[in-house]
Parts: sequence; C-alpha cells; structure tokens
Amino acid sequence: MPASSPVRLGLAHSGGRNARVLALCQALYTSSVSIDLTLTGLVGYTLADDKGLATLPFSLITVAAALTTIFASFLMARIGRRAGFALGAAVGAAGGAMSVHAIFAHSFWMFCCGTATVGVFQAFAQYYRLAAADAVNAQSKSRAISTVMTGGVVAAVLGPALAAWSRDWLAPVTFAGSYALVTLLGLASMALVLIGYRDAAPVASTAVSTGASTHADDLRPRPLAQIVTQPIFVAALANNALGYMVMMFVMTATPIAAVECGHTIGDGARIIQWHLVGMFAPSFFAARLIARYGVLRVIGAGIALSAACGAIALSATSLPHFYAALACLGVGWNFMFVGGTTLLAQSYRPSERAKTQATSEFTTFACTALASLSAGQLLAHFGWSAVNVAIFPALGLAACTTLVYAWSRRRTSSAAIAGTS
Repeated sequence: MPASSPVRLGLAHSGGRNARVLALCQALYTSSVSIDLTLTGLVGYTLADDKGLATLPFSLITVAAALTTIFASFLMARIGRRAGFALGAAVGAAGGAMSVHAIFAHSFWMFCCGTATVGVFQAFAQYYRLAAADAVNAQSKSRAISTVMTGGVVAAVLGPALAAWSRDWLAPVTFAGSYALVTLLGLASMALVLIGYRDAAPVASTAVSTGASTHADDLRPRPLAQIVTQPIFVAALANNALGYMVMMFVMTATPIAAVECGHTIGDGARIIQWHLVGMFAPSFFAARLIARYGVLRVIGAGIALSAACGAIALSATSLPHFYAALACLGVGWNFMFVGGTTLLAQSYRPSERAKTQATSEFTTFACTALASLSAGQLLAHFGWSAVNVAIFPALGLAACTTLVYAWSRRRTSSAAIAGTS
C-alpha cells in the first residue's frame, strides 16, 4: 500500500499520535497487570487460610473491572477520555499502594481490596484500543487497534522480570516491592496521558459496516436492543468475551498447575512471560493479516489456536507442553481479540459509542471474572485436565456466531448486488 494512501493518512493524521501514546500507556498498564498475574496467585496462596481462595485476589481484578466498565464508558463520554484515562491510572496506583500495605500487614482481605482497585485501572485501560479505533476511518481501525496493543509486547517481556526484580525491594517482606512498582507504573501512565494524549472526535464507520443509511433521519442513535442484535455485534462480542474468558481461565490456573505438576515457581513465571509475548507480539502483523485475508479468517485462526492450547495441555504436563499450550493460547487470544474489536468498532455510530462499548466491555469482563473465579476452584477439585476440557464449548460458541455473521454478510452482499442489477 503506498505511503500516501488514504488509509495511512487516516491513521497518521487523525489518530496516529494518540495511538502511539496509548501504545505506551498499554505497555505501562500491561506491565502492572503482568506483575499481578505473575505474583498475585502466589501471594494469595501465602496469605489465605483457605488455599482454594488463592486465585481470588487476581480474580477480583476482573470482577472490579466488570463492575466499573459501564461507569467508565459513560464517565469518559462526559469528561473526555484524557481525564478518564488519567483517573483510572491514578486509581491503579492507589491499588498498588494498598497491596503493599496488605502484604506488610499479612492481611488477605486487604490484599483483595488492593487488587480489586487495580481492576478499576483495567476497566479504563481496556478502552485504549477503542479510543484509537474511534479516531480513524473504518479501513484503519484494525491497524490503530494493533498499534495500541503492540505496547503490550514490551510489558510481556519485561513484566514477569520486573516482578522478580522488584519483589525484594522492601525486604525482608517478600513481594511488597513488586506492588510498589505497580504504584509507580500507574503514576507514570497518568503522567503520560496528561502530557501526550488529546481527546479526538470519533470518526464515523461506513454505512455498509454499521448497516446504517446515510440519510440524515437515520443518523440518530438506535435503541441498544437493535444494536446488540446485529450479527456483526454478536460475533464481535462472542470473540471478545469468550476469547478473553478462555484465555483468562487457563492463564489464571497455569502458575499453580505448573507447580503442582512438579515445575518450579520460576518455571511458572517464564511460562506466563512467553504466554504474554504470544498475546501481544502478533499485534505487529495482525492488521496486515486482516487486510490480506479478511477479519473472519483471522478470527477463525485464533479460535483454532486457542483450541490447540487445550489439546496440547491435555496431551502431557511436561514443561515444553506448558510453553507450547500457553503460546498457542496467547496468539489465539490476540487474533480473536483484535478481530472481535475490529468488528465491534464497525457495529455502532459515533452517537452510539458509549452505550455500545459499555455493553461489550461489561459483558467481556463479566465472562472473564466468572472464568477467573472458577479456575482456581476447578483446578483444586478436578485438576488441570478439567480446566482445559472446559474451554472447548466456549470456543465452539464463538465459532458458531462468527459463521452466522459470515453468512449474514454474504446474504446482505448478494441482496445488494441483486438490487443494483
């Protein structure tokens, strides 16, 4: 594609700066979350009297995010995304400080409150990719989304290493230093947003993408029920929510499962580290794959890779199998999530943005919270194999909704061709 093409100009001039700033914010946010991901299950196991509750503190991150995400969307519609992103980062910093205090006090429930507060940061941060997509034209949306998500690659590599490096900062209290670093990362994100990000007016998707008429009377906001029953929205939501649910379900259980299968805590941290690389590294080329092969083929590849994770994990529990399974899970999630977000960004008009995004993000986090909360219990009572078997029905449902949208789009295209002949 030539450098002067409308697609590149749309991204570079309308939203390129914001996308790059949000990519850095994504790196800071993902670094803080990867610290929580690497250590929170272990800290929870140390602090909890009931070891079945070991994953509860991490699960509460997604629970708090689910409870906050609707509020975050409508708040940012009112005060602007710049102020909202800064507020979310500040709350995340406060959650890290609360976690530090809880570790010093050896208080499991205070630690739960601290990690839940970090979940508020997550609720706001999940709008980074949508903010970038809303600022560019329909053809550039997948590229803007991928640009933001590339920020997670740095965090994927450095996050677990930062967790190990900082855990003795506040010695002799192990792990407290890592959560102090979560506070610093939140403050850095807040400063970056305030200095570098600027609110931008949303760019409308094409009429074909939204199923909307270009007539002025049809540009008014539609009822939410009409928006969420569109096949494009249903497919977007299924791939975002179920893809995230499957990923979180397996990922939450993995560090504990690895230790129970005879591997070391360090092995568990490295498995998660390479899983995070798998989650975000494809963002460098996911948009190109979508442009070349189409969003539905990329989503299909993501579903297949996520299913491969379950098959590999069920075949053996050796360290290479853990690495391969979690790598497939990471790449599969990326393809499903970037593809699903691309569809989501084309399913609404600018005037419908807040309520549509709130509905999608709330549902995604609700499913993710359910998966994260149940992962520890399923692992404790039924084992690692049961965790992996449980992902196949969700992936099957995501595949079905994607096929329904593909059929609907083909039927609409055929009708349009017939109408012009």
